Amino acid sequence: MSQLTDLSPPPRILMGPGPSDVDPRVLRALSAPLLGHLDPAFLEIMNEVMELLRHVFRTGNRVTFPVSGTGSAGMETVLVNLLEPGDRAVVGVNGLFGQRMADIAGRCGAEVIVVEAAWGDVIAPEAVEEALERSGGPVKLVAVVHAETSTGALQPIEPLAEVAHRAGALLVVDCVTSLGGCEVAVDAWDVDAAYSGTQKCLSCPPGLAPVTLNRRAEEILRARRHPVQSWYLDLTMITSYWGQERFYHHTAPISMMYALREALRLILEEGLDNRLRRHRLASAALVAGLEAMGLEAHVPVARRLPTLTAVKIPAGADDAGTRRALLREFGIEIGGGLGPLKGKIWRIGTMGYSCQRKNVFLLLTALESVLSRQGLPVGPGAGPAAAAVAYAAGGEA
Repeated sequence: MSQLTDLSPPPRILMGPGPSDVDPRVLRALSAPLLGHLDPAFLEIMNEVMELLRHVFRTGNRVTFPVSGTGSAGMETVLVNLLEPGDRAVVGVNGLFGQRMADIAGRCGAEVIVVEAAWGDVIAPEAVEEALERSGGPVKLVAVVHAETSTGALQPIEPLAEVAHRAGALLVVDCVTSLGGCEVAVDAWDVDAAYSGTQKCLSCPPGLAPVTLNRRAEEILRARRHPVQSWYLDLTMITSYWGQERFYHHTAPISMMYALREALRLILEEGLDNRLRRHRLASAALVAGLEAMGLEAHVPVARRLPTLTAVKIPAGADDAGTRRALLREFGIEIGGGLGPLKGKIWRIGTMGYSCQRKNVFLLLTALESVLSRQGLPVGPGAGPAAAAVAYAAGGEA
């Protein structure tokens, strides 16, 4: 092996589907000296992280903490703890991550009843109700994705909670691309279990997955007939580490906990409502700029995510070539489509620390440059001009 040089990643502006850019304060927190995972000083940090997560989830749930792993670990944690072999689960599938939930539920030994919608659409409460009625027996839980990262669609939650609870089922919600960037109200929406990831709107490096369970979900967990199939993600043991007992389970990722605490502290300083407004405004400005350039959003405004915009690739544009040029020439990362949307959309994230006015203007200017070289009539300066109007309309000069 040739001699390795010092690590020096190239500078990037992360405007894809995740991870997002990280505030320098969070990076500094990562470099703080380590503590032991049972050190009294670290236990106090754990308490602070739990309280901050309750604030962002808008919940008073006792079981609210990050599990070790990325957002998919959060998904698996909730499902393997609440489902047992022979249970029935209704899963909404309108994108890649709904498919992933259905896959994990099946691996738990559950009978999975899939409710499908087009990629870019949302799951209709009537369709869930029909699935519950034809299930053939009691359903343990209904699971849906709040913010579908593969499509840019935002799922209304409250109507699904009503449908699920009338049938005696729990409601599980994937908040990976929504927590900290758009409204998530676990208690007000009567959500039984939810999970997220640190690398999206929380603007923390990937590596932790916040989860929250209410009392109904806790009761289901306590009444299990079989051991949780995953030892590492077994909440019956992990809650004893995060609770009053502080029983050792596994070595916590200390530095990542420092980073998450700082990322959540930044949200508290900005104000959660102010942060959500910043994301809505950036999304409106970005879409206004894209439309002024002749591009079209994949998801109608009524169900569009304010944290990730899926834009249709215009005829004549080079999908991969455009993304490569943005990365090579401007240091901007955006994402391509997945599954049936591969080659049909670009996914542009405005999440957390990446959700800045200067990034919106830079992306629109860079995209205009790249597409105009491909012969597309994008209109010189039209995108940034329309974004400026949208920002002004939202109260930002």
